[in-house]
Amino acid sequence: MYGTFTASALNPLTWTFAQRLLAGFLGCAGVLLYALYTQIYGGLTPCPLCTLQRGAFMALAAVFVLGSLHAPRRFAVRAIYVALAVLIALLGAGVAVRHVWLQQLPPDQVPACGPDLAHMLQSWPLLDVVRQVLTGSGECAVVDWRFLGLSMPAWSLLTFLVLALWSALALRATPSFR
Repeated sequence: MYGTFTASALNPLTWTFAQRLLAGFLGCAGVLLYALYTQIYGGLTPCPLCTLQRGAFMALAAVFVLGSLHAPRRFAVRAIYVALAVLIALLGAGVAVRHVWLQQLPPDQVPACGPDLAHMLQSWPLLDVVRQVLTGSGECAVVDWRFLGLSMPAWSLLTFLVLALWSALALRATPSFR
């Protein structure tokens, strides 16, 4: 019945594929909203690697919401959504690993600051922009926010890994709403 609420509704392991992807979308949306909050109210300007991680969270959120709305019944189609979500989450995790690594460098080994991302996107070819961003710059090595001893890129890394695992677990869910 649709009008009753049971205790099993609180158990994520009993959720359908669409419900699990919707939860993944809400997780991504929460991360992105917090990033905007820290930017607007906390004064934290995102570096190029932060911007790439935000882009990965946006792409992951799009896959989650599309998969949730589509709610495919066929296993193969659900597997495509999951594979895409895991791929995007792992790419985001890769960017976060690079970011955490840059933040761990001694100050004398930090790369010099380059032009800002908006300028690079306007004046450089896209592949050159990606190459420059992934090599990092001095502004990416700055740690200006911590929670429980971890920087924001470290939390992003953990979140990407959790979302990749959550996506893989969604494949084991029942195909559609009951």
